Amino acid sequence: MKKNLSRFTNLIFVSLLCLVLSSCSSSAVKTAENSPWVPIQLENQANALDVDFIDDNHGFMIGSNRLILETNDGGINWEERSLNLSSEENFRLLDIDFKGDEGWLIGQPSLVMHSVDSGKNWTRLSLGNKLPGQPFLITTIGKDSAELATTAGAIYSTSNSGESWEAIVVDSSGSGGIRDLRRTNDGKYVSVSSLGNFFSTLENNSNLWVAHQRASSKRVQSIGYAPDGNLWMLSRGAEIRFNNNRDDVESWTKPIIPILNGYNYLDMAWDPEGYIWAGGGNGTLIFSDDEGQTWRSDPVASKLPTNYIKIVFLDKNELNETKGFILGERGFILRYKG
Repeated sequence: MKKNLSRFTNLIFVSLLCLVLSSCSSSAVKTAENSPWVPIQLENQANALDVDFIDDNHGFMIGSNRLILETNDGGINWEERSLNLSSEENFRLLDIDFKGDEGWLIGQPSLVMHSVDSGKNWTRLSLGNKLPGQPFLITTIGKDSAELATTAGAIYSTSNSGESWEAIVVDSSGSGGIRDLRRTNDGKYVSVSSLGNFFSTLENNSNLWVAHQRASSKRVQSIGYAPDGNLWMLSRGAEIRFNNNRDDVESWTKPIIPILNGYNYLDMAWDPEGYIWAGGGNGTLIFSDDEGQTWRSDPVASKLPTNYIKIVFLDKNELNETKGFILGERGFILRYKG
């Protein structure tokens, strides 16, 4: 009797396991023969957090522990720069954005800097004491103009080089505080709440965040817009999802789980050839050349002892070709060679 009960219990377990697996799209990932990435190990082992270029050769990279690097050869070599900040202040530089010679740089705690001469000189601006949250994302809009988003989901704009800021979002509570935030070129925002339990969208010319349910019980790691304008989502459990209906941002594909190695994906982006790249912990970097149906592992990235935290492809009017970088921890980065 006990043996039959044990067999019945095992049968139920196997059936449930098959049901769970059938609801996901998972495949074995082979390693590609070639890689479009060149590894670079920086002397400074701080974590690089963002990168931007002014032209094809001149660019900046920023990160933790006041890290700011400059390149004049397209990103092959990087040299440390310094900012006019007190040695007693230790900032985590998060975001940098240029449009022509004009650029903005933000960090935490409460740092905003502005340059009008391609980063040769930076002016530190005062944000006052009433700013909700900490600076998280900065976008150069035009001459003397920028948009600043904070960890509280508040968004402000300036048209006078940061002398004053006007609130765009009246009530930021709909964002739930943020752990991830992206902006499109036409002014739309999407964010993940600080706990990863829902995501929010903000249409351009709107002043109100709209909250949305996550795709499953798994917490959301990050979210963003694909080149076609539809959303993608990375969740815990190494799950990748796509939204194929921009009129219904809560309509998601089944989870794609290319690798189950115990590490989550932290960021995703599309390269100039249309390949999708997803990076995460323990040197995990995979790509798909068929819109996410099948995936392969990058042979160069897997050899580096780092976690890939941000993937950046820069396609700007000032650049003749797209610049690509994958930012890892402890001074490891990858440069896209195409």
